Amino acid sequence: MRHITAADIRNFEKIYRLNLVNGLPGFKPANLVGTVAPDSTTNLAVFSSALHLGSDPALIGIVTRPATVPRHTYQNLKSTGCYTLNHVPLALAAQAHYTSADFAPEVSEFDECGFTAVYRDDFPAPYVAESPLSMGLRLREELAISNGTVLLVGTVEHVYLREEGLRTDGTLDLAALDTACISGLDGYHAVLPPVRFGYARPGQPPVAQ
Repeated sequence: MRHITAADIRNFEKIYRLNLVNGLPGFKPANLVGTVAPDSTTNLAVFSSALHLGSDPALIGIVTRPATVPRHTYQNLKSTGCYTLNHVPLALAAQAHYTSADFAPEVSEFDECGFTAVYRDDFPAPYVAESPLSMGLRLREELAISNGTVLLVGTVEHVYLREEGLRTDGTLDLAALDTACISGLDGYHAVLPPVRFGYARPGQPPVAQ
């Protein structure tokens, strides 16, 4: 088995290091973050850092890169306090990845990348009409991380999803929704139906349901 040390990682060529470390967590969720600027220009950016932080209240976090250069998503959601998370349909993975290009602030990624901005129930941030599962979040807090990145914690205020994606027990059928997941910086993958297990208890080995 290959052994890579912290010293090895530090000494790797930059792009090699980026590729390696970004892939270490395994598969990650693919989400498009929708925001709007004070001048009403919509913004859309692909993120793979969304994580569940709690269910009561419902909290989801995303990690933004250091603000050493203008970060339109961060600036917009700080301005309005609201943003949306939209699952990426696998069929639109190329368009979603295109949102990572460095567009000018006056340019809408919705328009340039072929997505439709839609506003729902008076929420001030735009959703992606093509997404099978979307959430509206309100910024609750931000936590600085030692490397300059920031964990943004949002409270889930709205959820919209297609009926086939919600099971009777509240679990989500992401395979039915045909959403993508991400590996590394640029790998988009299909989601297969899961192997599911019941609640784990000591002395009772899990059995597939």
